Amino acid sequence: MRLNWRKSGGVRRSLGWIPVNTGAAQWKNGQVYHNGHYFKVWDSYGLNQYKFRSASFNEDARGRWYFNVVVDVEVEPSKGQDRIGIDLGLTDTATCSDGTKLEAGRFYRGLEEKLAIAQRSRNKTQVKTIHAKIANRRKDALHKFSRTLVNRCGEIYVGNVSSLKLVKTTMAKSVLDAGWGQLKTMLDYKCAHAGIVFKEVNEAYTTQTCSSCGSLPESRPKGIAGLGIREWTCSGCGVTHDRDINAARNILAAGHGRLAVGIPVL
Repeated sequence: MRLNWRKSGGVRRSLGWIPVNTGAAQWKNGQVYHNGHYFKVWDSYGLNQYKFRSASFNEDARGRWYFNVVVDVEVEPSKGQDRIGIDLGLTDTATCSDGTKLEAGRFYRGLEEKLAIAQRSRNKTQVKTIHAKIANRRKDALHKFSRTLVNRCGEIYVGNVSSLKLVKTTMAKSVLDAGWGQLKTMLDYKCAHAGIVFKEVNEAYTTQTCSSCGSLPESRPKGIAGLGIREWTCSGCGVTHDRDINAARNILAAGHGRLAVGIPVL
């Protein structure tokens, strides 16, 4: 059976989407059975174990179809005990308060030259393939990172940096490539599923505040001129900070409504 597009806003701009009501599709004879037809799928989740609820057939930009379905699963509460604050950035996509980092993958930048060549040669198929590869690499890295955090943490706090505001600046490409919005969305629903705390907190002054003594020292990185400063020493207590880790510790402290507890200077 050939699936057709749901045409809205013009055929050329439409991607396929065929909704399936709860119970209207089922796993039968090793295939998805719907409306009197069988559909072969690559079953990487063991769909025969579940009863289908609502679902849909979806087509991507390259003309490939997917079967997306909602199923009921038993939720095992997370046994993680760690508390983590996360600072989102461009040098590293995410830096945690314990020093764990998700390095910026440069997913778009890494394939930008190939994409430009394909666009200049007007090879639409290759352009779509490269865009899909960029998106898939980004999602894979963000999924793995977020899953690792959810598995080991009981509380996760992230700064409320807005990618929508920064995409209007000269940093637009880097901001979109970092995938901050995707990461926060993944953490949100994965934490909800695991039954752990997830919260966005105000990250104002988290970079400039010393996470050890809680002061705003004169030696702190300030303004645009301070963006290139990756490490600084607090003139108040003498503790040396990694810029992003310090911010992440302050975000964790903000999540608890208190200053981060640092190691006292001996």
